[in-house]
Amino acid sequence: MSDSRPIGVFDSGIGGLTVAKALQDLLANEDIFYLGDTARVPYGNKSPETVERYAIELADVLTRENAKVIVVACNTVSSVAIPKLRKHVSVPVVGVIEPGAQAAIATTRNRHVGVIGTRATIRSGAYENALRALNTHARVTSLACPLLVPLIEEGLLNDDVTDRVVTRYLKPMIADGIDTLVLGCTHYPLLTDAIGRALGTDVKLVDSAQNCASAVRNLLDRQSLRAPSDARGKLRVALTDAADNFLNVARDALKLEIGEVELREVLHGAKL
Repeated sequence: MSDSRPIGVFDSGIGGLTVAKALQDLLANEDIFYLGDTARVPYGNKSPETVERYAIELADVLTRENAKVIVVACNTVSSVAIPKLRKHVSVPVVGVIEPGAQAAIATTRNRHVGVIGTRATIRSGAYENALRALNTHARVTSLACPLLVPLIEEGLLNDDVTDRVVTRYLKPMIADGIDTLVLGCTHYPLLTDAIGRALGTDVKLVDSAQNCASAVRNLLDRQSLRAPSDARGKLRVALTDAADNFLNVARDALKLEIGEVELREVLHGAKL
């Protein structure tokens, strides 16, 4: 059996294109419909109730696009809205936190895992809860890194300023003895080189985008939802407002082929 419907992916903005890229690399025959809520980004300063409402509104757009699975390519949404989303839609929902936590527990040798993310994601405690649910002996050191997203969105991916900021954030975590670091923001895979320079060879990096893509592949296999093997997957990108320069940064850094970007209006008033 095969299913040619697209994989629906949404994010509060454009950072989740790292997840779309990971999906493309792993599932080249799958169509992907990406929806970025650029009209209302960022979500990190919104209440959990507002984030839940936004998430349901975006999921409704993907449902109208006939998505066979919905991928939440946003750590903030994944940390607060997954249960409501799973009750609201009839298709499977995959977030980025559970796959990232599972990969970190499988990777760590000393059970001391570091997590970096936005203030909202770190404040939620979602990664700590997911990691300790998998291993009660896990020690988790979390840190909000609010300067990283602006640096990424300015395109300063390989820049001395970015290297200094990354080193300042990570040096205390390395000194504290982490042996695994989870990138708890979908923007952060764009800084893999800079973060790798700061970590050296002793700390392993867990990219939640790649692990999310692996979780989607496994789900499609389990539920017989894979596209025909001879299909050639396409990426469609829709935004809720005009894109800023970061779309060009992401396109160039990820080597994504993005055609004409569609604009989509979100219908308000989704019931929680």
